[in-house]
Amino acid sequence: MSNSPGHAYNPYDDSAELPEVEEFDHLDGDTTGDYDLDERHALRRVAGLSTELEDVTEVEYRRLRLERVVLVAVWPGGSFTDAENSLAELAALAETAGSQVLEGLVQRRQHPDNATFIGSGKVQELREVVQAHGADTVIVDGELSASQLRNLEDKVDVKVVDRTMLILDIFAQHAKSREGKAQVELAQLEYLSQRLRGWGASLSRQAGGRAGGAGGGVGTRGPGETKLETDRRRIRTRVTKLRRELAGMRVARDTKRADRRRHAVPAVSIVGYTNAGKSSLLNRLTGAGVLVEDALFATLDPTVRKSQTQEGRIYTLADTVGFVRHLPHELVESFRSTLEEAGDADLLVHVVDGSHPDPEGQLTAVRAVLADIGAGGVREIVAVNKSDTADPMVIARLLRNEPHAVAVSARTGAGIDKLRALIESELPQPPVEIDALVPYDHGELVARVHTVGEVLSLDHEADGTRVRARVPESLAAALEPYAVAAR
Repeated sequence: MSNSPGHAYNPYDDSAELPEVEEFDHLDGDTTGDYDLDERHALRRVAGLSTELEDVTEVEYRRLRLERVVLVAVWPGGSFTDAENSLAELAALAETAGSQVLEGLVQRRQHPDNATFIGSGKVQELREVVQAHGADTVIVDGELSASQLRNLEDKVDVKVVDRTMLILDIFAQHAKSREGKAQVELAQLEYLSQRLRGWGASLSRQAGGRAGGAGGGVGTRGPGETKLETDRRRIRTRVTKLRRELAGMRVARDTKRADRRRHAVPAVSIVGYTNAGKSSLLNRLTGAGVLVEDALFATLDPTVRKSQTQEGRIYTLADTVGFVRHLPHELVESFRSTLEEAGDADLLVHVVDGSHPDPEGQLTAVRAVLADIGAGGVREIVAVNKSDTADPMVIARLLRNEPHAVAVSARTGAGIDKLRALIESELPQPPVEIDALVPYDHGELVARVHTVGEVLSLDHEADGTRVRARVPESLAAALEPYAVAAR
């Protein structure tokens, strides 16, 4: 896809050139701190982020009016390529939410401005860009405080959405199960509760009786603060109810996990960055038939499927929600019970998009979330996906830097057999080694050895089946009467 205006820059297309950068405003000056003054005062335009729909049926599919948005980011340090990649990801998030990206702007400064995020001097320039393009929304690549959100909306005169609000909106669109919807609503309410405000400055004050004579006068007494308190109380009530509902759902999920552990079934979780190809890989490994969509956060509800090794040993594969840089804290907390599928796993298959401009950044972002949910110490296999479209040099670099890595393509099936063999070799071994002669009328015990154990040797003798294997403790106890050493 070309990078001409009106076409989307695809961050997964290695053949595409990086978007050109032009100065939106350039001022001469001396240097201060780490940055040149001309860089600090420049609001850079990132070209090639605008998108156009080529088929009206896509609008019908989304069933919503496409918002016309301008993206804004602060570039605190590092290379400008990092800023480009972050803004390109924000553009993909905006498109997933059902928006048309018109422009992307980056402001170079050490820290976001406390009042307006990009600085008061740049807000007017942003307003001019918004008016020139006829945009109705500004999306900020960061998390805004309530005051920053209010100040930007007042000055730019259009709706302002930060990165967290955008991700929450995408989750709300994609949640299908009762648990997923409850988790998203809880995250939204937790986020909203910190950002409630009245309609206008007057309704954000409280003054009662004759107190108005000492301050704001008519219009500042009572209703504004009462309305806010009512909203906060309703939110608290709803949050309490959602937490109670999710606690009940968590009991059911924990019961299923405990049942798998009791039967010594190893658990493998597929984790990775959003849109890295986790669901496609699960389908390729198990034939699960999970929805596959070229969109961010297409999977929110975990899917657990049964698989087995070549020897017949059963294990489970779980598809989990995708991660992203700066995943909102509210989402991590709300989805904690779901994410614990990864924390309780015996093995992680970490899927990374080999065709992405920054696959190492994806690995780092996912591992940060895994550490936050207590899954940082789980054994890990790195599956470098999309090897059919990725740069061979990038694939080679990832395989060299990651000790347990394999290149695969969920689309073509390349490397899947190698990945499956690696998964089987990394599964935890049952703790007890047994040598038993099982009578033929107790063949169900031999079947259980195949299902939950690791068979070392198997011979059919006159008195029964001679089996040497590693098995869980519960099965070892059941086989104890037939142990060869005891005969």
